[in-house]
Amino acid sequence: MSAADLQQVSALILAGSRPGASDPVADAEGVSHKALAEIGGRAMLAHVVAALRGAGIARIAVAANDPQVLTLAGELGCETVPAAEGPSASVAAGFERLGAPMLVTTSDHALLRAGWVRQFLDDTPGDADVAVLLARREAIEQAMPGSRRTYLRFADGQWSGCNLFLLARADARAAIETWKMVEADRKRPWRIAARLGIGMLASYALGRLTLAAALARLGRRVGIEARLVAARDGLAAVDVDKPADLADARAIMASRASE
Repeated sequence: MSAADLQQVSALILAGSRPGASDPVADAEGVSHKALAEIGGRAMLAHVVAALRGAGIARIAVAANDPQVLTLAGELGCETVPAAEGPSASVAAGFERLGAPMLVTTSDHALLRAGWVRQFLDDTPGDADVAVLLARREAIEQAMPGSRRTYLRFADGQWSGCNLFLLARADARAAIETWKMVEADRKRPWRIAARLGIGMLASYALGRLTLAAALARLGRRVGIEARLVAARDGLAAVDVDKPADLADARAIMASRASE
């Protein structure tokens, strides 16, 4: 994707929180939201914004409801969108504001690099309405030995999400409702297959269903083209969900700084 094309892409950073729910990272760091936890003297949210800016994305919005996160987002030059109940609803609100093409990521994607963003956009097929970045298990284990992840097991390998999505065209709006279903079943891929019909469920049970085919079928059900994009760096699948993840992210960031 050219620099001119990149300037057409906006980005939405999800930084919402479930009402009344505690977060182990925020609790351990003594902050109101984990997006404010610092790595190398900067909040995680600031690292994510810097990576997106480094990739050439100028218009960035943050979906949040925490006052301190909203303040920081403004200081970082970002627009803000009230976080809705659940990631998919926040994406819908952000899409109404920003439109297509819109990249979606999360405020705990602290290791995000500008190069990963550009590679994702470059590797997304031109016919895609929606693209999802995922990393193969072997790539993750090579990049971060000992990392414990939740994997989706399909015929084309074991995959983990990278918290990077592209809503490339206006038609991608139709995928947001499907996103809710995937959120609910993301750790039970057989249920996703079952929603696609008995043939897909049988194919999954027999170990013949690829994740690429499942995503494409999900897209076709709502009239769009959905594509899987494989991450080139397994670290793209590492986010910060617990204090141990934060410690790992700090160590990786420190090693980057010393390179």
